Amino acid sequence: MNKDVHQTTTGIEPAAKFAPAKVRRHDLGDGAFTLESPLPLDLPHDCLSDLLDHWAEAAPDRPFLMQRGPDDQWQGVTFSETYEQVQSLAAFLLLQGLCPDRPLLILSGNSVRHGVLMLAAMHVGIPVVPVSVPYSLYDGELTKLRHIVETTNPGMAYADDALAFDHAFTYLAGQNIKLFSDNGALSYDTALRTKSSEAVSQARQAVGHDTVGKILFTSGSTGLPKGVIVTQRMMLANQQALVQIWPFLKTDPPVIVDWLPWNHTFGGNFNFNQILWNGGSFYIDDGKPVPGEIEKTLRNIREISPSLFFNVPRGFDMMLPILRDDPELRRAFFARLQLIFFSGAGLPDHLWEGLEELGVNERGDKIPFVSAWGATEAMMITCVHFPIASADVVGLPTPGNEIKFVPNGGKLEMRVGGPHVTPGYLNNPAKTSEAFDDEGYYLIGDAGRLQNPEDPSEGIVFDGRTSENFKLMTGTWVAVGNLRLALLEALKPLVSDAVITGHDKSEIGALLFLNADECKTRAGRVDTLAGYAADPAVRAYVAERLAAYNKSQTGSATRVKRVLIQGDTPSVEKNEITDKGYINQRLALELRADSIADLYKGSAAAILPGEVHT
Repeated sequence: MNKDVHQTTTGIEPAAKFAPAKVRRHDLGDGAFTLESPLPLDLPHDCLSDLLDHWAEAAPDRPFLMQRGPDDQWQGVTFSETYEQVQSLAAFLLLQGLCPDRPLLILSGNSVRHGVLMLAAMHVGIPVVPVSVPYSLYDGELTKLRHIVETTNPGMAYADDALAFDHAFTYLAGQNIKLFSDNGALSYDTALRTKSSEAVSQARQAVGHDTVGKILFTSGSTGLPKGVIVTQRMMLANQQALVQIWPFLKTDPPVIVDWLPWNHTFGGNFNFNQILWNGGSFYIDDGKPVPGEIEKTLRNIREISPSLFFNVPRGFDMMLPILRDDPELRRAFFARLQLIFFSGAGLPDHLWEGLEELGVNERGDKIPFVSAWGATEAMMITCVHFPIASADVVGLPTPGNEIKFVPNGGKLEMRVGGPHVTPGYLNNPAKTSEAFDDEGYYLIGDAGRLQNPEDPSEGIVFDGRTSENFKLMTGTWVAVGNLRLALLEALKPLVSDAVITGHDKSEIGALLFLNADECKTRAGRVDTLAGYAADPAVRAYVAERLAAYNKSQTGSATRVKRVLIQGDTPSVEKNEITDKGYINQRLALELRADSIADLYKGSAAAILPGEVHT
């Protein structure tokens, strides 16, 4: 289909957007307690295909999945076209011998065909295994792809371009895995000509809440990735809970421009399924929040004017200065925006304040900022559906979810239970057993606290990952997540990200990543990141702001005594910056061990204690 850009108008008043903020608390003794939503979770559907059936009839001509075509114009499929293609592709996959024990690998990134194929496989109970693109294109040894194949035993692999994925395809062919692409011997167009059959109807009838829909692999930052079993129940519970706390979705089908990868739960479950559930339109963003790619995102926003916008803090950091300078882009971005959703990491105050100011100036009202907290293994656990004053509030438990807070090392460890939680890791009973406590709560490894201990309905504050925190040589614990956000706030706007160092050292340090646009203004010239890292004006700014930050700190757990500015950006190819756009703290420490050594040896490039006047 080639269609004009989808246009809707919003008619939702801010007060009607969200369900009331309510929560039920139960004390367990010894400082432990649980929180849960008082709203009962209703699961009216058997599988995601029920939603496609509904919208194919209720809104057959509405654009569902759209992307830029070879002529650079938007093209894609309506709901009725998706329905017809799903029937054909499902029949094709069954004829190829795929089944619950022989899943489908998808190697290439987000696309209309990727989305329709994913729905077709799940329609007949074939699990989908979307694979991070760098595993096939940037790893000559294919280490993680080999591990995924060994774990899942796939029957077929799809990639849009057989030539681009030739290295991976050669390996997969050697494993007797069928190959499927847009331009190969077994082509997508051929598959679309397959006629639906009684086998499709029978397989669809067998799909229910316990059917495995996907196998999503974790990032593998501390080893080989684990295959998370994602059931239909998990995906249904996630979207039903969302619409119960964001009721405006029922009457105002969302329109989004989104790049977040579908091999992660944020893009592939929260965003993709949200559009399907609510009959919205998904414009696949061919940009990303990296230099040279963010321009594509901004162009798409100009044309589409989304009603919801999802991104990670890195994306907002790159967008803010351009939004300030471009009135046309600003009008398109805010024209019908219902909310701004940030996730993956906390949103620094300067980004929040800057976006809020632009929105008020453009529209005269404040657009809600919302976030959520979740994991591949537990999907959306909490979500914001009430006004929040700061980015560290991640909302309240959504319907059906229960969070157990357990004192752990001076913090409250959060453990999770509910229908949205995975039954375990595929073919990995040892890791599955380690992932749950004796009462069956999933051990997510994050800490949290109440914004107001006297009134839990004010929300939960994310308090860092218990696994990322470390001790200094003095035995003092360092809360990495909170410290990182505080440091970014202190060094705004020149510094866009940071890796906190100091495990088994006497003092905290940090590796800093620069915002090139802001450095250009500070240095007064165009240069490389390495050039800015050595620029006296940039270094003086960092030193001055760091000294001011340290003067306000009262202890060694928050005082940053040395920093080293990096002359590059975190690597997407090495998974240092994850597919979701935020820094992988653990992996960055491993990959940048030489920089950390230089930092603590007092390299001339480091900004040391004397220079920051602490």
